[in-house]
Amino acid sequence: MNQHYQLTVEEVLKRPSFQHAYIAAGKLGLGRLVRWVHIIEVSQFEQLLQGGEMILTTGAAFKNDTQLFLTYLDQLILRQVSCLCIEMGHYLSSVPQTWMDAAEAHDLPLIIFPEAVRFIEITQDIHSYIINQHHQVLQDLEKISREFHRMTLSSQGVSHVLALLHSSTKAQVIYVPGDAQPKFIPAIGKKESAQWLSVLRQGTVPYVEEVGSQTVIVQPVGAMGKTWAHLLLVLDRKPLEYEYLILDSASLSIAQDLLRKRYMEERKLYSQTLWVDDLLHMRIHDEEQIKVLIGAEFKRLNALPYQVILIEFEEEQEGEPSTEEEGIESVGLHLSLAVRAIFEGQLFHPLITLKHNRLVVVAFDKAPKKSAKERLQHVFGSLQDMKADENIRLKIGVGQPNQSFMQAHRSYQEALQALSLTATLPHKKVMFYDELGVFELLFHISDKKILQSFIRTYLGPIIDHDESKGSELLRTLKVFLDHDGSKQMAAGQLFIVRQSLYYRLDKIEELLGADYMQPEKRLALQVGIRAYQLLYPEKKL
Repeated sequence: MNQHYQLTVEEVLKRPSFQHAYIAAGKLGLGRLVRWVHIIEVSQFEQLLQGGEMILTTGAAFKNDTQLFLTYLDQLILRQVSCLCIEMGHYLSSVPQTWMDAAEAHDLPLIIFPEAVRFIEITQDIHSYIINQHHQVLQDLEKISREFHRMTLSSQGVSHVLALLHSSTKAQVIYVPGDAQPKFIPAIGKKESAQWLSVLRQGTVPYVEEVGSQTVIVQPVGAMGKTWAHLLLVLDRKPLEYEYLILDSASLSIAQDLLRKRYMEERKLYSQTLWVDDLLHMRIHDEEQIKVLIGAEFKRLNALPYQVILIEFEEEQEGEPSTEEEGIESVGLHLSLAVRAIFEGQLFHPLITLKHNRLVVVAFDKAPKKSAKERLQHVFGSLQDMKADENIRLKIGVGQPNQSFMQAHRSYQEALQALSLTATLPHKKVMFYDELGVFELLFHISDKKILQSFIRTYLGPIIDHDESKGSELLRTLKVFLDHDGSKQMAAGQLFIVRQSLYYRLDKIEELLGADYMQPEKRLALQVGIRAYQLLYPEKKL
């Protein structure tokens, strides 16, 4: 909270209920903040305190026993209470000098009520004041937050937000964007500015640095897993709750402003890369056309390895968008923002275009000596996690690495085939072309009647039995073969007991013959099952 909203021990002494009280020791601690009031009349209480409490007592816990008082006082000091108030009366008639010296040694204000007072009235008074101040803080913070938001709608929104942040906290404000020069409000000299910038380090949550007698709070500004700037607040004291809250509000408003601008830039980039669709569909026939479209970047990009990636998205929502086309484009552009940021963070240069409910990404590898697949897997993992929170499901197909723009259609076709397998293999949300295995051969059999004939030759009896009896022999066979004939693992995968599995395997042997586990036939069965999955992806195995 702002210093204006804090209640110190010195200010408490000015309250009506303290008009007859006096401070016996610890005057240097009068600036301590009072966060709450607590009455303690027992000798063991350390776990009851959190720090910053004003303690009220009649002395019942220690009476005239100096050793008991010192034990009581040590617990208060350890828990960093704000002060100790003792009422003279039934248990105490005076405070020994030894007690006052002990409090003075730790600058702990020791306040004496020379006559009986109503502790209930003191706690009600101070608690009401603290609660009202907290309420006032929230009201003021909400008002400033609304003003931050309003300011970001103007052309100089960020500058106005920084100025209001400074006027609201009376602190030095420093804004460090990732792609521009830092701003200092108010302006300071080069030496001092370099000192504050030296505390900056990469971070995803606010952190605090102590620099001499001053404190710096550093708040990252960004969205979609990427930090675009940092906001620093330099204080002459330790940060209070108000500084954290208002800094968070300011950084959120700035992030919204930056996100809005990036959304506009993304729409512009999208319109500039529409030619990528022509390239992938071989409607561009020579490099000269691409040179004209790309300009100076052509030579550098054409020398880099790249992969074509298809990201298919599906939005899960209760209400429908105003029109299907507008809804897809809006989701696609927001997804494109995240895709661009995450790809760039993994050292890829992405060319992105939107085709229906798919993003087409041509990802040029700027760090070819590092494993591209590992970095791509990191990209896809981050995207899946991010979009899961927004109820957007992603399926991703990745073509093989290639080089030269004119070969892009090959990687595109591979990405299409890989993406199509995510429907056949629902547990695979990301499919790399180099993981297709036998599916790579099956894709190149254009005459589907050949595949259907192959399936009937090797799996016909099993398929017919399943269709007529409602059994799951085909799935059982697939799982059994995929686990190298391990009955224990197959039963576990199918969630059935071993006896049920034995019955099914006996039936499979009866239908296919006793030699179905021989190498050649087993291989044919496994290929037949893959062909069946390819032709009938809706029939999940």
